[in-house]
Amino acid sequence: MMKETGNRFPSRLLEEAVDEFASLPGIGRKTAFRLVMHLLRRDPEEVKRFGEAVTRLRNEVCYCKICHGISDNPVCDICSDSARDISLVCVVENVQDVMAVENTRQFKGVYHVLGGIISPVDGIGPSDLTISLLEERIKEGTIKEVILALSTTMEGDTTNFYIYRKLHPLGINITTLARGVAIGDVLEYTDEITLGQSIINRREFTLPGKSS
Repeated sequence: MMKETGNRFPSRLLEEAVDEFASLPGIGRKTAFRLVMHLLRRDPEEVKRFGEAVTRLRNEVCYCKICHGISDNPVCDICSDSARDISLVCVVENVQDVMAVENTRQFKGVYHVLGGIISPVDGIGPSDLTISLLEERIKEGTIKEVILALSTTMEGDTTNFYIYRKLHPLGINITTLARGVAIGDVLEYTDEITLGQSIINRREFTLPGKSS
């Protein structure tokens, strides 16, 4: 078996494939090389299905026009479910967090996906998120409570404070997860039981220095 040494490859196509895999987050060149070699050993039809799935993902997936989560249709299954409580909105960072909350089976409302959190270090400001679209949803008058379910990191707390200041004048109930989710935790990695209890036992959101 040929040994990978530096940037020398026996095939230009092999090198191009490794470069593409290595461009993915968390994938180094050694891992990329192993993945490419694995694909070469797979049946051509299996590799074809793999490639078609990735192409369809990029070309056909869309974002729900209501919650801005990832969907196969203009309105996602959750937003179009008549059994969900549309007066209760859970604000999350991304689709991974929607999946984490759904896995608890403790939440029967709907979601609003921000598409990130405020992070000046990464060049992400409020205008890069869907906060203004959340304000528009609330002004429609059907939403009674917003749960701020962001990661308990500095960036998450900063985003919570910003959203609170924008939404507080609109006269709705603004709550946050109970601190069963430890400070510094990323929501999608919180276990289902803890996250579920944090949703059930949510509390009124208050600014620092103020008691609830």
